[in-house]
Amino acid sequence: MAIVPTKEILSRAFEARYGVAAFNIVNDLTMEAVLAAAAELRAPLLIQTSVKTVKSMGARVLAAMFREMAGPLPIPVALHLDHCPDRKILSLCLREGWNSVLFDGSELPSVAENKRQTIEVVAEARSFGASVEGEIEGIKGVEDGVGTETGTDIYSLETALDFIRSTGIDYFAPAIGNAHGVYKTTPRLDVQRVSDIVAEHPIPIVLHGGTGISSAQFEDLITRGCAKVNISTALKIAFVEANRAYLNENPTKHDPPSLFRFVREKVKAMAADHIRMFGSEGKAW
Repeated sequence: MAIVPTKEILSRAFEARYGVAAFNIVNDLTMEAVLAAAAELRAPLLIQTSVKTVKSMGARVLAAMFREMAGPLPIPVALHLDHCPDRKILSLCLREGWNSVLFDGSELPSVAENKRQTIEVVAEARSFGASVEGEIEGIKGVEDGVGTETGTDIYSLETALDFIRSTGIDYFAPAIGNAHGVYKTTPRLDVQRVSDIVAEHPIPIVLHGGTGISSAQFEDLITRGCAKVNISTALKIAFVEANRAYLNENPTKHDPPSLFRFVREKVKAMAADHIRMFGSEGKAW
């Protein structure tokens, strides 16, 4: 099966009401680890890259790495560009083969301007056979240099539906009280907003800020239509803490392959836990 359109992966998940994990990888090790977890569990998967990672590693290198790692796997996988307000970076990634992109116009002066540019992005993506995720409200919290600590106002249901219908986006990421990073308290989520959007316009919903949301909340939101669940902070924590633990336990050892194996297993276990939680285990076709 290997690399397939993001739209096919998320359309199936939306119809069957399971969630597809979208992990924000940070290097080759984390990419391989989450792919290995998905392959073992026979689960569809999205490899997600931030603008920061694209800039640090290079779009061409990332795309080639993804093709080499994901291509041979017997599961459906796609490559997605997360929160990107930079049209030049977005165009670069589309040219290099990303299967989908999130154009983040939430900080533009108005919803109207966001809508205008998103329409352009949708047309551009279609020319590459790619799909588009859109949003009108900034998700609270800064992630990889994108976002705000306060978030933005929540717009009306009518405004959200008009944006979805007018732009032709394939997936929508609403603000429902979710936040990037680590939640300081148990998140209070407006789950009804997901149901209201899906009832009026059936479209796969994207849940940002997944780290720290409970398994019961995940199950509820996925049942309501959240087909794509973003996981970034949990991966970073697993990666950094595994490095720290290994180095603390082996202060005089200088064997990088042993360090890499240890870190890989921790990241892989983190990914497997989330895949099972989202109900996508065994859903590969």
